[in-house]
Amino acid sequence: MRAAMARAEVGDNVLDGDPTVEELEQRSAALLGMPAALWTPSGTMANLVALSLHLSRGDRFLAPRDAHVLVNELGSAAWLAGGMPFPLEHDAGPGRPTLSTLRNAVGPADGPYYALRTTLLCLENTHNAAGGAVTPPHEHAQLVATAKEAGLRVHLDGARIWHAATSLDLPPAALTVGVDSVAACFSKGLGAPVGSVLAGSEEFIERAKRMRQMLGGGTRQAGVLAAACLVALDQMSELHEDHENARRLAEGLIELGWQVATPETNIVLAGVADVPRSLYALESMGIRALSMAGKVRFVTHRDISAPDVEEALHRIKSATA
Repeated sequence: MRAAMARAEVGDNVLDGDPTVEELEQRSAALLGMPAALWTPSGTMANLVALSLHLSRGDRFLAPRDAHVLVNELGSAAWLAGGMPFPLEHDAGPGRPTLSTLRNAVGPADGPYYALRTTLLCLENTHNAAGGAVTPPHEHAQLVATAKEAGLRVHLDGARIWHAATSLDLPPAALTVGVDSVAACFSKGLGAPVGSVLAGSEEFIERAKRMRQMLGGGTRQAGVLAAACLVALDQMSELHEDHENARRLAEGLIELGWQVATPETNIVLAGVADVPRSLYALESMGIRALSMAGKVRFVTHRDISAPDVEEALHRIKSATA
């Protein structure tokens, strides 16, 4: 990856374009089943650009409870995009609302002052805080159709769409059907040091370029970074190894008495009595994890091998024996 970055052909991505960035954007758009795409330095910026274009000030937008745009982007959806967030319960499964929950949340559109104007649905696949949970294509299609019937636009936070596609053995484009925009990340499991992409119609992406610049996302010789993202895409077929390692980690933790659900992708959530204390204990064993949705979150990725997982389980077992 570093070699690819060193030999990348570059230009001025703000003024007249960078050939490596353009290659990445075209390839990403094709993979995601969209007409055009725009590289951004981060997933948070990709989501913020999309929400800034989809929302007018005071508009309400819907998203599954604990979605990244609700709890992990420092309130930028409200502060900068001007949207009023509303969470949807996961009553269809982890990370997924039912159609009735979505319909009820849209609410009536009448009333000049008191009725909330709901204009956008944000989906997340995989859903990070639900343990990397996957939304299957038929449920995705039903949610999108219901949103469209209510006059809503749909944005998909697909930061980990590559993981969802790998888990389902489907192309990523099968999981974006009907959406107005989709964001995807090259560093989540794919190994790039930086970079995401926002995809949508050609007209939408032209508007997105201006918004990216307003948010400080204009980069000059960005091909150095885009080259790493291209290599990352070449590694998508290896994600199943991360999923296998996550399942083995979950199985091992369950054997040790931990409260863990079987993961669908590469995120393992463990319920513990005291999250900060558990994280401190794990850190003292040389095992790094984070807090997520009131649980301990373990993530397997390309820098974590199967022997690493076994070593982690061995250390936990030894410390609790």
